[in-house]
Amino acid sequence: MMRQHGANVFELASQYGFPLQDIRDFSSNISPYGPPKKAMTQLKNNLHLVTTYPDPSYQALTQSITEYIGVDARQIVLSSGTTPLLKEAIQLLHPRHALLLEPCYSEYAYELKRLGISISIFPLKAENNFEIDVEALISLLKEQKIDFLVFANPNNPTGSIVTREAIKKILIETSTFILVDETYNEFTDPSLYSAIELVHSFEQLLVVRGVSKFYACPGIRLGYGVTGNYSLLKCLKANSTLWEINIFADVMGQSLYSDRGYQMETREKTAEERLYMMERLSRLDGLRVFPSAGNFILCRLENGYKAEELREHLLKEALVIRDCSSFEHLTASDFRFCLLSHADNVKLADAIESFLLDKAKEV
Repeated sequence: MMRQHGANVFELASQYGFPLQDIRDFSSNISPYGPPKKAMTQLKNNLHLVTTYPDPSYQALTQSITEYIGVDARQIVLSSGTTPLLKEAIQLLHPRHALLLEPCYSEYAYELKRLGISISIFPLKAENNFEIDVEALISLLKEQKIDFLVFANPNNPTGSIVTREAIKKILIETSTFILVDETYNEFTDPSLYSAIELVHSFEQLLVVRGVSKFYACPGIRLGYGVTGNYSLLKCLKANSTLWEINIFADVMGQSLYSDRGYQMETREKTAEERLYMMERLSRLDGLRVFPSAGNFILCRLENGYKAEELREHLLKEALVIRDCSSFEHLTASDFRFCLLSHADNVKLADAIESFLLDKAKEV
């Protein structure tokens, strides 16, 4: 059975009779501000390269990443998205005992279980706004002799986040290998929250990023990993496929990582819309809104209302949210939505408010 994350908008368009362009997908966590215009222009100007093999060394692409994140080119490994890199790294490291912060992205557990790796859980609790207690986490890593920790920062679906200094503390006080998934980190302030700088000092660290969410380019399948562990790097590169990155991902990537204007504007707009939706929805009776550092927000319906009911209500207006009942350690009342344009966010907030008012009248 094929695994799926978020909604299948093609299926929904067919099922509900909506034109595809009318659907507002709040379930996919993709930035509404991309792809960047410069990258799209670069792509259009180079369509003739479809007849050309990519540079197998990807020197220009790697250099653009190097200048963006401030590491040596030798510390970077390219991949066709973050998920293949996560899978490959877990297979190569093949830890004895892994720890997950749940709720979290389901692919971590899937890959660990597929390889028969023992998994322990560090539960993130709603009563603590799903915040990560770093001291308690360090204690558990030591007590259970965990040799592998993987988590997203910010975490999906909770939006909780830890600082670079907190990650550094874990690396100093434990021998655990840490894989940090920074899929959503660029929506935050990377100078405070990105772990990439730490690869210069710690070998037991791998940081991965992609272009699907922040740059809104899931179709080109591009990602990269950064580590100071050269033996791991050697194995990751040895296992990569020749021309794994297609020519258009190569061309667009060079522009994406150098577009400082897009990066700054996207962070600013995301922060503005996150604040608007947090404040707007927090005023509604019957809804709990959890703090988030990402481009998405997790909410919990109160009074026994179910996220499935809300999702069906919103689908009538071609608005798609993520029912989070399938996530471990979440409930049937939890849902997540990502931030889109201000007009779309207003429409979603209005529709959620309408649902809650209708439910209140039923009492």
